[in-house]
Formats: sequence, structure tokens, C-alpha cells
Amino acid sequence: MTVKIINKSNNELPKYATEGASGLDLRANLDAPIVLKPMQRTLVPTGLFLELPEGHEAQIRPRSGLAIKQGITCLNTPGTIDADYRGELKVILINLSEETQTINHSDRIAQMVIQQVSQVILYEVKEISETVRGEGGFGHTGKI
Repeated sequence: MTVKIINKSNNELPKYATEGASGLDLRANLDAPIVLKPMQRTLVPTGLFLELPEGHEAQIRPRSGLAIKQGITCLNTPGTIDADYRGELKVILINLSEETQTINHSDRIAQMVIQQVSQVILYEVKEISETVRGEGGFGHTGKI
């Protein structure tokens, strides 16, 4: 599948870090570094604009290395970029560490996964079928 992209940053286009990677690395497009204090969040621009094929979405997900090494992760995860959105891709980052962290231009800040999606037609009924699980959820099996 091909996806149209406009790159208004001076970063390279997003790419897969390895042959088996499912996410494309997104980079910060900044005029000046962003300093994030503990528990502070910010919206980080990428300079990228997508035209996704109908029936697809882009999911924005955290980078595990950034999370474990610096305590920085994405809020609203996974963030959804709809096929009809034409604005700049921006990533909501939060600093969950106890130390001030800095985001610099061109830092890899998130990953983007392109997924096929379906729209459904909801059909209102009075009953739905029973299952063994029933209403069990949120740790109902007692297993960790």
C-alpha cells in the first residue's frame, strides 16, 4: 500500500527501524527544544501531513525506549488519525519521570502504525446472546 505524505519538516520521512517493524518512527519538528517537567504534557508537531486510503487509520503509539529510559510516553494512546484528516500530525507527550526531560528537533517521539478499519451499522435490539464469560471483566479471572 502507498500513502501520500507531505513533509514540511527538514527531517527524513518516517521509516521502519527494522525489517520486521510494524511502526514507522515519527520525529519532532521543532524550532526550539521543548522542556517537559515531571507530569507535564505537550503537543509535539511532526511537520507531516497524510492522505490515508479510505478504510484505513494511522495509530500513534509510544516508543518503548523513550518510555523506559526517559519516562516519556504518549497520551491518548493509541491516538487515531482518521482517513479524512488533513491537518498536521502532532503527538501528545507526557513526562512521567521524576526529572525534567528535553525533546529536541528530530528526536524520535512516537511510532505510527497504519491499520485497516471497518465502519459498522449498529442494529438496536432488546437482548444479546449469553456467553460463558458474561459480564466478567477487569480481572474477573483472578489471574494477574
